[in-house]
Amino acid sequence: MRIGNGYDLHRFREDGKLRLGGIEIADAPQLEGHSDGDALIHSIIDALLGAAGEGDIGQHFPAGDPATRGIDSRELLTRVVRLVVARGYRIHNVDTTVIAERPRLAPHIPAMRDAIARCLGIASSSVNVKATTNERFGSLGTGEVVAAMAVALLDEEMD
Repeated sequence: MRIGNGYDLHRFREDGKLRLGGIEIADAPQLEGHSDGDALIHSIIDALLGAAGEGDIGQHFPAGDPATRGIDSRELLTRVVRLVVARGYRIHNVDTTVIAERPRLAPHIPAMRDAIARCLGIASSSVNVKATTNERFGSLGTGEVVAAMAVALLDEEMD
């Protein structure tokens, strides 16, 4: 078994719709980023890459690459899953935490779990999404950013 962790943080923009955990949430504006800014999926990507010993998201999808400008982060996650599987690993489970003052995420967690599980090719019961705030403390507490952390556990495929 191999474990990896990931972290990402993005600032809100003034426009667009928030995409987080692979779903659109109308209660907040989009997050800044080269892709769609989905900090939760980006943290999962880094956790998977770390567990597989394959570097990080920036190595695989550089910020300046025009081919990934504005891309749906679910597509990036799907590509990483293909890489992880090609390296001989099976995704066992993913556990995540989103830190955000806004919007309220609890009603969206089941849909996030389902969207992420579909990309990972695992049961939604193997994907956990938790949401918390930073108690209005520090830069995370201002409500200007969303941060996400993820841990992924991989099994080595047996021949």
